[in-house]
Amino acid sequence: MALHLEVRHLKLVETVAKEGGLTKAANRLHVTQSALSHQLRDIEDKLGAQLFLRLNRKMLLTQAGERLLSSAPAVLDELRRAEEDIRQIALHREGILRISTECYTCYHWLPPVLKPFNREFPRVEVRIVAEATRRPIEALLDGRLDLAITSAVTRNQKLTFKPLFKDELVAIMSPGHPLAPRAHVNAKDFASEHLLVYALPKEDLTIYQKVLVPAGVSPKHVSRVELTEAIIEMVKAGLGIGVMARWAVAPQIEAGTLRALTLTSKGLHRQWSAAMIKHRATPPYLLRFAELLAKNPITAIKNVNPLRITSGFA
Repeated sequence: MALHLEVRHLKLVETVAKEGGLTKAANRLHVTQSALSHQLRDIEDKLGAQLFLRLNRKMLLTQAGERLLSSAPAVLDELRRAEEDIRQIALHREGILRISTECYTCYHWLPPVLKPFNREFPRVEVRIVAEATRRPIEALLDGRLDLAITSAVTRNQKLTFKPLFKDELVAIMSPGHPLAPRAHVNAKDFASEHLLVYALPKEDLTIYQKVLVPAGVSPKHVSRVELTEAIIEMVKAGLGIGVMARWAVAPQIEAGTLRALTLTSKGLHRQWSAAMIKHRATPPYLLRFAELLAKNPITAIKNVNPLRITSGFA
């Protein structure tokens, strides 16, 4: 069924009903009275119904007119909102920012970033895409993410990386472990150990990529444990060793319930970056979010409860 009504028709009927006459309505709409009268007759002819009763100079709505007028506010308000939304999108001040991180699925660092971000971009919705955690770069390239926090810099001309912060991976063990008195561990030390890892493919873990595989070493036993708190408790009990970010277990190290050893004599450090698709015109809110991340790095956040971190591994 073809639609005969246009937005201008709704505005016309709304204005005539509000002003109660053609003269005032014509002045408000900046048209002549004869032109307005002609447009009104045209609408009534198309609808096959009279919208106004003409009593002297007074225009009174008919039942059909009242029905049409009842829909006008909702339709016009929605169109006004749509126009404003589109204007904000065009100005890059409205949109949806989809983010995810590599390994970390507890976003304890987010509130300090969101507060100033929301003040600057109140019409931008930040969404966490938890399912992209394990492979954020793939999700970014697939168009499912706008920003990925990652320690892997992929050579891809479609991507741009903004450096955020560095952290250090350490081997964690109970204070009574035979290796605990040492300053660092080497790849060969893992050959006789029970390594507790997060439930990811071993090939994706930094300890394998950077330390074990190059040395041709495999741990004696490897167990995958999905919860960080479970790994920490197992390590405390002497059931194995783990590899985590130093900042993630800082409270336990300080309390003396865990020992943290440097991985190799040089240490194993990671550079974290905000990865984004390279655009000619990147939305300013995306760049600003990355800037705020760099100003509020995960490693600088105080009083982090490591038991709330789903994964501190990589």
